[in-house]
Amino acid sequence: MDLNADLGEGFGIWRLGDDEALLDLVTSANVACGFHAGDASTMRRVCAAAAERGVAVGAQVGYRDLAGFGRRHIAYAFAELRDEVIYQLGALDAFCRLSHTRVRYLKPHGALYHAAARDEAQAAALVAAVGGYDDGLPILCASGSVLAQLAVGAGLRVVAEGFADRGYLPDGRLVPRTAPGALVTDPEEVAARAVRMATERTVVAVDGTVVPCPVESICLHGDTPGAVASAELVRAALIDAGVTLTPFAG
Repeated sequence: MDLNADLGEGFGIWRLGDDEALLDLVTSANVACGFHAGDASTMRRVCAAAAERGVAVGAQVGYRDLAGFGRRHIAYAFAELRDEVIYQLGALDAFCRLSHTRVRYLKPHGALYHAAARDEAQAAALVAAVGGYDDGLPILCASGSVLAQLAVGAGLRVVAEGFADRGYLPDGRLVPRTAPGALVTDPEEVAARAVRMATERTVVAVDGTVVPCPVESICLHGDTPGAVASAELVRAALIDAGVTLTPFAG
C-alpha cells in the first residue's frame, strides 16, 4: 500500500503543515505546483527533501486560485486547463531534476479533483495534459470517477485513492467540506480507517454503511489538524497489520 500526503502547500513565508515530518512517514508526496499553493522555493525544498528520503514526487495540480486554495470551482476552456496543467507539471519536474529525481504521477487538487470526477470536459483536459507530457505518468484519483474512466480509455494508468481522514457518503463520494462529518480528526480513528482500507478494501460511511473502497494509495491531508500525529499512527498501524508500505510509482 502507498501512503501519500499533500505537501508544499505554503506560499512565501507562510508555511502550511510540517512537510519534513510528513516526508519521514509517507511513501509518496503530492507537491503543490504554484497555482493553488506553493512557490518556486517551496517546490525546490520539498522535491529535494523527498528525493533524500526516497519518497516519490507527484504533481498536485490545481486551479489558478491562490486566494481560495484551489477549493473554488473555475469554469475553464478545455485547451486552457490542459495547458495550465502541463505548465504545472513542467515546473515541478524542473525542480525534481535538480535533485536527480522526476515527477512520477499526477493528482488533481481540491475543486479540480472533484470537478474531474464528474465533469467530462475537465477530466479530458487532465488526460490530454498527461498524455501529451508523459503518457507513462499514472493519475491518482477516485476509483470509478469520470477522470478514471477517461484515463483508462486513453491507455493511462489509474491509481485508486482513499482518504483515511475524510468522511464518505453512502455512494462512495467524499462528504463536502462544508458539511458535518467532512473531516476525521481523531488520529486513532484515522489509523483504524486506513487499516480497514488496506486490508478489507472498505470504508464506513457517515451513516454507518460499509462502502467498497478498493484503493492502492491512502491519502492524508497535510493541512488537517494533527496531520503528523495521524500519519505516525497510520504508518504504525498499517505495519502492525502486516501491510507493506511502498510507492505505487517507480
